[in-house]
Amino acid sequence: MPTEVGTPNWLIVGLGNPGLEYAKTRHNLGFMLVDLLASQAQTQIKRVECRSLIGRAVIDSQTVELAKPQTFMNLSGQAVSCLLVKETRSIEKLIVISDDLALPFGSIRIRRAGSHGGQNGLRSIIDCLKIQEFIRLRIGIQPEHPIVDASRFVLENFAKGDAETLEKVLDESADAVRAIIVDGVDSAMARFN
Repeated sequence: MPTEVGTPNWLIVGLGNPGLEYAKTRHNLGFMLVDLLASQAQTQIKRVECRSLIGRAVIDSQTVELAKPQTFMNLSGQAVSCLLVKETRSIEKLIVISDDLALPFGSIRIRRAGSHGGQNGLRSIIDCLKIQEFIRLRIGIQPEHPIVDASRFVLENFAKGDAETLEKVLDESADAVRAIIVDGVDSAMARFN
């Protein structure tokens, strides 16, 4: 049964770094996807809570909260653990969106649990929550060529030639988030992984 509008059911957290200099970087795919979901729902992410920007949206009759931690990637867990203190939110209804250097660019993976896989935002969340069992949607950024400096690579802007693939993977990722909310994580994993 759909949640009544106004009563949040899901907390969707996109990981990234605050500031215009990071807005178009590979590490900010989580922010980009949350912004796309907000745009599609015709809402804004601007309320400040727990060192995060928060907005409410209705996705397929479900009221969700969209969050963008402003702590910088490596401290994302501080914001997420603070957000989860509110009794209307639960780790079972948390979706964390991040970039993933181990996945080819343009691919996505949904998991209901797992390690951080070297992603520092996920590492911080796992360290702060003391649990690995939360839904995550990872968006691949691995290029076809070897990377000399991974830290530098993730903080670079996408190349102009990546624009079409980027738009496609963000649209597919938005569909995947909707599928998790409407059909459940197992169904979404079967469809998108």
